[in-house]
Amino acid sequence: MLFTPIKPMLLTLKSEAFDDERYIFEPKWDGWRILIHKQGDRVEAFTKNGGNVTAKFPELEMVRHAIKVDTAILDCEGVCIRNGRSIFDDFQFRGRIPDKHRISQAVSTHPVTFVAFDVLYDGQDRTGLPLSERKRILTDTIDPSDVIVPTMGVRGDGIRLKKGTEAWGWEGIVAKQLDSKYTMDTRSTQWIKVKNWREIDTVILGYRLNPQFGLIVGLNFPTVQNKRVATVELGFKPEERQAFLGIAK
Repeated sequence: MLFTPIKPMLLTLKSEAFDDERYIFEPKWDGWRILIHKQGDRVEAFTKNGGNVTAKFPELEMVRHAIKVDTAILDCEGVCIRNGRSIFDDFQFRGRIPDKHRISQAVSTHPVTFVAFDVLYDGQDRTGLPLSERKRILTDTIDPSDVIVPTMGVRGDGIRLKKGTEAWGWEGIVAKQLDSKYTMDTRSTQWIKVKNWREIDTVILGYRLNPQFGLIVGLNFPTVQNKRVATVELGFKPEERQAFLGIAK
């Protein structure tokens, strides 16, 4: 498991927030899912699709010192925080820089924080433990800093947290059953995401078919036309998708 790509446990989408003492509710961070592997002085980072992105994030050297155990695998969201919000475009920018010199500069202009929300391994396989126990181990594993912190969370009070994320302009919330075990490569009904939706009028710039159908949409600004702002993957009936592809062809 160590230093090999892992397909993490995924969330199921739900439309409405709820309260339930069996769940812990956390903010939904807006970045890339990153799994951090550490053993001794070696630390590497993998995306949820298995890509090794260690070279793109020099901050991992500081992360190595902040993980207090010799060996660990942590499930995180890599984010760039600006004005109290995680900005997806900023992290996307960091993840796409190919040049080593520009990466070094971006550490100052677009600093990265890894928000940790689960521990899979700390010398022992912890995936079979309930989430409540894994959260306790995670807290003991990390020395919080600017580069890595455990995520915040509240028990039972999902509706109020959802309203808070709406007021703060955050992406939404995540609800996880406290007794849930960590099952890799699974979209679990025990882990739920509730998103904050905002509506804007966009221009369709293109589309993609893999890993799933999506429309590439953009906006026009005074200084740039047709700037890509999102990929729309939800809300299409099969017949609507086929009708669009027929027109696009």
